[in-house]
Parts: sequence; structure tokens; C-alpha cells
Amino acid sequence: MKFLYGLLLLTYGFFCWLMVGITGQYIPIRLDAAFLLIKQDYTGLWHYRVAFFIHVFTAIGALAAGFTQFSPSILRQYPRIHRFAGWVYVLDVLLFAAPSGLVIGYYANGGWTSQTGFCLLAVLWIFFTAIAVQRIRKRDIRAHRDWMIRSFALTLSAITLRAWKYILVAAFAPHPMDAYRIVAWLGWVLNLAVAEWIIYRRHKNRI
Repeated sequence: MKFLYGLLLLTYGFFCWLMVGITGQYIPIRLDAAFLLIKQDYTGLWHYRVAFFIHVFTAIGALAAGFTQFSPSILRQYPRIHRFAGWVYVLDVLLFAAPSGLVIGYYANGGWTSQTGFCLLAVLWIFFTAIAVQRIRKRDIRAHRDWMIRSFALTLSAITLRAWKYILVAAFAPHPMDAYRIVAWLGWVLNLAVAEWIIYRRHKNRI
């Protein structure tokens, strides 16, 4: 079990490192780098620019802070760190990463299919995280943990949607916009399905 946890931690750290590399492409801030090269129709909109850079620079924080919430050792030995990182995660998601994601989701490539997928992702991300906060304030730890699992499953879409895009392109070589429409949903719906399975297993084992 320790080996598997260590392997998971290394894998997660590797993908977070890749995300840092992606984020670093926008430092210093410029409008002709990486993904923005194909968003030139929208970079002239001030609210899109603000939302984009807020999302890029805060989503990585949600990945880092959120992962700590599922460490039994941190929860058991360092509860203050658990609470502090939890509030960092919540504030990051609710005030910055998810609202900005909703804005840029409205302008997603691929038309209404992609736009609906990304906007729904942002709305559910806000909703799940807010419910998790409400549950812990009511001392309902079990429900809090369930909603945090759902919330973090959506946070992981930053990684999984890119992974699925690479897999789809390598395996099937679809048209770029078709691939984008698929990952707009696959990147988070499958995560949420896995989260529900984990929650189900946790509850079943307690019966």
C-alpha cells in the first residue's frame, strides 16, 4: 500500500510539474504564447484576458492544495496544515479558478458542444466545493469528504483533459476540433464517474 501511494504521489507530482511548465509559457504575460495563439479573436476582450490569466495561474494552486486534503498522515499528524491547505483550496476554487474557468469556457473552441462542457464543469466545480464547505461547517465530516472527492475530481480535469487529448490524437488522429469537443466532456465526466465509484466503495466498506 505504501508503495502504491508513493507511486501515485510521484505520478501526480510529475503531472503537476508538467502543468507548471505549461503555466510558465505565459511568464512574462504575453498574448501570443501557446494556447493564446489560437485565441486571437478573443484576446482583444479585456475580461477574457483577465479571466484567462487568473485561471492559468490559480488552477495549479488548486491542484497542489487539493491533493493534501487526501493525505491521512497530514490529517492525523498535522491537522492545522490540513485545515489551512483546505481553505487555500476552497478560496482558490471559489474566488478565482472556477469563476475564471466559466468565463473562458464560454469562449471555448469547438462551438456550443465544448462551451457547454467547460461551462458545466466550472459550475459543478463551484457547487461541489461550496457544498463541501457547508458540510464541514456543520461538522458532517463524511459528507464533507464525499463532496471534496467530487470537487477534486473536477480539479484533476486540468491534467486528464490534456492526457485524453494526447491519447485520442495518438490513437485515432481525429480532426483537432473533434478532439477538443470530446475532451471538453471526457476530461471531467470520467473523473466524476471514478469519484462516485470511490465514494460508493467507501460507504459500502463501512456497512
